[in-house]
Amino acid sequence: MAFTLYSLIQAAILCVNAVAVLHEERFLSKIGWGVDQSVGGFGDEPGVRVQLMNLVRSVRTVMRVPLIAVNSVCIVLLLLFG
Repeated sequence: MAFTLYSLIQAAILCVNAVAVLHEERFLSKIGWGVDQSVGGFGDEPGVRVQLMNLVRSVRTVMRVPLIAVNSVCIVLLLLFG
């Protein structure tokens, strides 16, 4: 497999898919990254963990519908061009 732009895009799509399927109650709360663990005070700078959890929530919220379309396009391209 050659290192092409398509394979780089496909790897990025796989990473976004991996973030999108993380479930807070089943997986993230077991490792201590649940919703209730990220409570901070007013005026405090959010830590790295809180920022990563916000990123995960944002990806799951915003990218749900576009990921369906992008995954469908990738599947069709793989079926057509191998």
